[in-house]
Amino acid sequence: MKQIILAGILLCAAASNTAAQGCVAIRSNGSACTMMQHDSNSSHKSWSLNINNRYFMSFRHFVGTAEQKQRETLGTQVINESFSTDFTLTHTINSRWMLAFNLPIIANHRSSLYEHDGKKRHSTRSFGIGDIRFTAYKWLLDPATHYRANIQLGLGIKLPTGDYKYQDKFFVNDSTKILGPVDQSIQLGDGGTGFSAELNGYYNFTPNLTVYGNFYYLSNPREQNGVSTTRGRTASAAAIANGSDVMSVPDQYLVRAGGNYTFKKITLSAGARYECLPAKDIIGGSNGFRRPGYIISAEPGITYSTKKVNFYGTLPIALKRNRTQSVPDKIRTSLTGVYTKGDAAFSDYTLNIGCTIKL
Repeated sequence: MKQIILAGILLCAAASNTAAQGCVAIRSNGSACTMMQHDSNSSHKSWSLNINNRYFMSFRHFVGTAEQKQRETLGTQVINESFSTDFTLTHTINSRWMLAFNLPIIANHRSSLYEHDGKKRHSTRSFGIGDIRFTAYKWLLDPATHYRANIQLGLGIKLPTGDYKYQDKFFVNDSTKILGPVDQSIQLGDGGTGFSAELNGYYNFTPNLTVYGNFYYLSNPREQNGVSTTRGRTASAAAIANGSDVMSVPDQYLVRAGGNYTFKKITLSAGARYECLPAKDIIGGSNGFRRPGYIISAEPGITYSTKKVNFYGTLPIALKRNRTQSVPDKIRTSLTGVYTKGDAAFSDYTLNIGCTIKL
């Protein structure tokens, strides 16, 4: 049973942040697996706190799967640095039901030329809380009789608590700066009330070897949040025509699978991770500015467990990055007759370091 819990702890830690890398603006309050609460010998109420610290730097530009290497050569690449800390408080009601509350605190830094005077690199920043999420989880099988394998269902609501209109100053020239909304990729929230669905499962081959899988989908029915993409300037006629002058409120999803091996107090993990911001939402419209795309990553990790605290680290490493065609891209293609697909900046890896505390 200890090995099951250890495997779940690592799974919980790695799944607590679905944020994709770079301009593909998947938010940081993703799946919060609660497998660490699985203990067939206990059904009493308890609490746990997961604290996850995440960092990435995006700077590699892609159009489709083609990297735009000339951006780095010319020094015109956009560089995003993102720091976030997610606090996930989980309450075990009984052996099958759990409730979780997730609060992200986010600090972003973005430097570019094109958003400013186009000559020198300047920066914009954002800092504050992100979109919070409440989730209810249930083990679909009775843990008392299905301790070797189980599936957990989670249903949640995401509230638009993060500032999705965050503003900073943009450099026009040596004497002029203008105030405007920062880029969508460093906004603290998306401005929509969303609904999440999760499936988390595992299977124990031996007391030391476990395989796991996660699926997480966040649906944002709101189509646009009304925030301008012009950074304090006037929208062009082309942007208005294709709908990219206003920010979209996109869906997002995550799929993970892998295995854990436990010996003594150490659990090693290796898996694959697929993160996606789709071009179209499953509910509601999909127009407005977004940078859709996906990332496929290898995801190694390690956990060190004590009686009350479990320390972990994961390092998803990007293997494939694809900036797909957005709805405004398709509208522009139709209007001009020229195939259009925008770009997005991605990072090479994401670093997650944190701990889970049994309260």
